[in-house]
Amino acid sequence: MMAKKQSDYLTALLAEDGDEAAPVEFKSMPEGAAPSSAPFPTAPPSAACAGMRLLGRESALARAASGEVRQVTQLMLDPARVRIWAGNARLQARLSEDSVRDLIDSIIAEGGQKVPAIVRRISDDPAFDYEVIAGTRRHFAISWLRANNYPDMKLVAQVAELDDEAAFRLADLENRARKDVSDFERARNYATALESHYGGKQRRMAERLNLHESWLSRMLKVARLPDALVALFDDVNDISLRAAYPLAVYCTDEVNRGIAIDRGHKIADIQAGRRATGRPLLVGSEIIRQLLKGLDSAAAPSPTLFEAAGPHGRAMLSLTSRTRQGLTVKLHAGAGASRAELVAAFDQMLGTLEEEGRGLSL
Repeated sequence: MMAKKQSDYLTALLAEDGDEAAPVEFKSMPEGAAPSSAPFPTAPPSAACAGMRLLGRESALARAASGEVRQVTQLMLDPARVRIWAGNARLQARLSEDSVRDLIDSIIAEGGQKVPAIVRRISDDPAFDYEVIAGTRRHFAISWLRANNYPDMKLVAQVAELDDEAAFRLADLENRARKDVSDFERARNYATALESHYGGKQRRMAERLNLHESWLSRMLKVARLPDALVALFDDVNDISLRAAYPLAVYCTDEVNRGIAIDRGHKIADIQAGRRATGRPLLVGSEIIRQLLKGLDSAAAPSPTLFEAAGPHGRAMLSLTSRTRQGLTVKLHAGAGASRAELVAAFDQMLGTLEEEGRGLSL
């Protein structure tokens, strides 16, 4: 159901932590119009008499006062006056008519945009009034339609008051519901947010985003892949977490990283030759295989499939291999972890494997 109604409409726009999301009633209005101060829903058609209408209005007031209902105003905006927030994960250069064609056709067929973008007001740039927090494809699609025979098309948007950290969480929530945002785009976005919003503390970031810390750690390793290697991939969707993680682990060592980059130069030459002769290019999985094959396997570290940090940030438990016969788990000395923390980390490891479809049949 459209990613569970856009993840329950982005979890009611990141309702305050600990609060349940209240029902939301929407009212669309043109850009610049003043929203009504009285959040009354429309009276039902069956309320024919004035007394019923009065009861309906009193009921609406009571629901609004109790917090059960809150009105959300949707604006109709000129997308030219709306910029894209710099903290969004999606690489804007990848958006094109072809990549957004499905959404463009849907908007045309439905007579307009149905799911609003989430924007916030800005005052630091006279060229723009708002910036998109969630909905960059919708912004691109409406902009393209306005330039191609639909000049009156407007961007439907809901204005939210969000600080940068809340904006990041909301954008991340939307990206999780969309398969067209690659692992690598999210990984680079997480790496930036880790420093910008969470002071470099992975555990706090994982808690705020409701992610396994070990999974976040793996994403951050992939985010640090050298740009020279990333440039080998025509499509960043090929840089999946599972495929790229062993290479990312190898490249954490400076010497190994240099070897990998040298090998990447040779692969780039191969790709250039294939382009010149019209032959198919190497796909992402083959590029990674070639990179790892061309490296000194004796020098390459064994990839860690799971790692949990102890109270002082040092590794306390790691999964180093998984075979049909079982798992190889390493408990690290000097991590300062208690027995309860090790047991919890082991349980988290099993849960992570199950989420990735690699659970252990006991």
